[in-house]
Formats: sequence, C-alpha cells, structure tokens
Amino acid sequence: MKLCIIFPPLPFGWTPVAPPSLEYLAALTRRADPSIEIELISASADPQAIEEVQCDLAAISILTPTAVPGYQIAAKLRARGIKIVFGNMHASAMPEEAKQHGDAVVIGEAESVWPQVLKDFQAGRLQPFYRGEQIELDDLPTPLYGLLQGKRKHQFRIVNTSRGCPYNCSFCSVKPFWGSKIRFRPIEHVVRDVAAIPEKMYINGDENIWWTGQAQRAVDLFNALKGSGKKWMGFGSLRPVLAPEGKRMLDAARESGMRTVWVGWDAISDESLKAYGADGKIGVDRERAVRTIRDHGIDVSLFYMLGSREDSMDDFKRSVELADRLGVSMHPSLVVPYPGTRLREQYEPYLYKDMGWEYYTGAYALFDHPDPAMTPEAREEQFYETSLEVLRLGRVLRHMFKIPRAGFPEAHILSLMNQIPVRQGYKIAYEKWKIERTMIGEKRRGNGIRDE
Repeated sequence: MKLCIIFPPLPFGWTPVAPPSLEYLAALTRRADPSIEIELISASADPQAIEEVQCDLAAISILTPTAVPGYQIAAKLRARGIKIVFGNMHASAMPEEAKQHGDAVVIGEAESVWPQVLKDFQAGRLQPFYRGEQIELDDLPTPLYGLLQGKRKHQFRIVNTSRGCPYNCSFCSVKPFWGSKIRFRPIEHVVRDVAAIPEKMYINGDENIWWTGQAQRAVDLFNALKGSGKKWMGFGSLRPVLAPEGKRMLDAARESGMRTVWVGWDAISDESLKAYGADGKIGVDRERAVRTIRDHGIDVSLFYMLGSREDSMDDFKRSVELADRLGVSMHPSLVVPYPGTRLREQYEPYLYKDMGWEYYTGAYALFDHPDPAMTPEAREEQFYETSLEVLRLGRVLRHMFKIPRAGFPEAHILSLMNQIPVRQGYKIAYEKWKIERTMIGEKRRGNGIRDE
C-alpha cells in the first residue's frame, strides 16, 4: 500500500516553512504500519507533483484558505481511482462538506483514530467519518523530518510543545479544534524533536509559548533547549510579559535561542479588541509589553486584523504609524470569520454568501460594514496599500537596524525571510485583485449588497 499525504497550495504562494501536518502524519503512519510506502507533497513548493501522484490512498490536510484547491486536487485523484481522506481544521469544522469531495473525513485530532483509518482502508471498509479524541500528549512520535522532498526546499520545521487555548477570542479557530485545556508535551520529547531537525533554525508552532500562570513551565522548557545550539522563533501573547516573572522568562527564552516572537496584536483599536474578546490575553499596556520583549534582545513581529465591523478607515493608517513607533514588523490581514468560530456566528447576518472559501485568505472583505465609507472594495484596496507600505523594501531594510543586537544575525535573517516572500506574494495578489475586482463585486451584488 502507498499513502500520499498532501498539503494544498497556499493562497499567496510558496513559503520556506514546511507544513507540519505532512511530516507528523507520516510519523503516525510509520508507527501504525511500517510497511506502508509514504510520499509527502507540499503543493506550494512542488505544484506539478500532483499530476504525477500514484498511490492507493491520499490524505489531504485542508485549512479554510486551502479548502478549494484541496477539493480540486481530490477530484483529480478520485478520477484516477485514488481514495481520499480529509483532515485538519477546515475538514473538522465542515465535515459534511468535506465528505462530498472525498471518501472519509477525520474530525479533530488524528492520533486516536489514524491507525484505524489505515486498517479500515486496507480491509476495504473505510468509514465516512472518524472522530479523534483530545488525548494527552505524552506519546507523540518525532516527525519524519527529511521525508518531504520537492523542487523548492523548506528551510524551517515546526515543533509543537502544547495544544489548547483557554482564551475566548471570537475570531480564533484554535480553541474549537484543540480545546480549552492546555495540554503540554513532556519537555524531554520536545528536546528530542528539536535535536532531530536537520536545520539550525526552527519555529515553535504553539498558539502561545508562554501562557499566563505557566511561567515556570516556559522557563523549564527554555532551559532544556539551551543545549540544542539552534535558534528559533515562536508565538507569544503579551500579558505574561509584564507579570512579575516576565523578566526571568524572557531572559530564559533568549538564552535558549529565541530570536523572534510573533505576537497577536489582533486589532488596532481597543474597542475592536474588546469586541473580539481578546483583551484578556493582551493585558493592560501592550505597547510597553512589546518594548519589554525588545529590551530583552528578542525581535517582535505583530499580526493584526483590519476591517472589522467596529473598525474605521483610520485604523489602516494608524497601523503604519504603530509600526514606526514601536520599531517592529507588521503583518496585517482583513478579518476572516472562519467556520466554527463565534465570530462567524456573530457576522452570519452580514456575510456575503456567494464568497466561497477561496476568498477566505485575509485579503478580501467578506461581510457588510455599517460605515458607508467602508465599502468592500475600499477595505480591500486599503488592505493592499497598507500591507505593501509596512512591507515596503526600504522599511524592511530600515527595520534591520532596529532589531536587537543580541539577535544578530539569526533575527535579521528571519525578519527578511518573514517579510520579503509575503511582500512579493501581496504584490502579485494586488495586481490580480485589480483585474478581478469587477467580478468580485458581481458576487457581492448577488447577495443584495452594493459595491460602489
């Protein structure tokens, strides 16, 4: 039997980060049945590989922005007689939809059900749905790093040390998928996985690398990683940074090799932040928290959303001013009400129903806005102009001089690799949007919404 594990193409092109679901699901497969032949395909890195696929079963991992190309890949493979099983966040949020395009759907986490999926397929009794349980994380295999091949090389692997999120941000799909309880992996297992990564830099893919009230766990993890000799970047919230144990935690993070932290700034205005229910994880002084991180020798990159129903046009301009004031890199997106989230429930009456999942990329306006000036087209054009401004080459290069010296040279390399490919992708997408905006407007007018 041959299994092909596929990650569909990303909306803005190739990135140097290896999709973690590929090598990790390969490891689960190898543990369940070592006789199974495995092929991994990252379609962004190797677009033509799909045309050459020859296997018995294809596992396609889909997120909402990759659902449509994932379904298109499935149609091609099914026409060749290949069975399809879908998994990951979008398939879990929309299992009935995914099932229309495949033969089986794994809902939720795969560990508890994947061996059964493989057994059922080999016995010719593949079930339509498999519901994974949220189990403890004390026996996860090391991903099969190096198995992923392709025409373009991925320079970064992702390591996860925990799952779950206790916060209640309305826009986030992490909590519905991973649950509200934080489940930690044994630290020695994390160290083992980091040691197996062939590259000298990696990404910690946790939703939050330092949870509120869990500073000692973070310090213990960072101390254990000091001997790896590798540098890394991760995601962290701002509230724990200003806690009494914040200094000790940040020092340990830097000494462990952390060079960059990606922070969810989430919204420019405090009003929008509260509307999202995200103010609990941010804390009382988020600008001071960012400066504190930088003072400890760690570069900061902010992710935030624009164009919510509480946002104004001024927020686009204010985000550029914020980047200059704090000396950080900024990565904006338009608000996306993902399936399975509370935000989607709240925005349901205002959604443009004819906008398919291919528009859920963070670059399209997906719902009506109460401000007549915030037309869909105005929001989209402002998004591109803002994004290309904060990612302007001169601004990116100036940021090199603002990165803490303690991070040299890894933080500088990471900053360039995080911004230059995104900038290039946005430039291409902007030109495409200019051509297609009339057609997109027709889709919205099909919902009875004016787009002028």
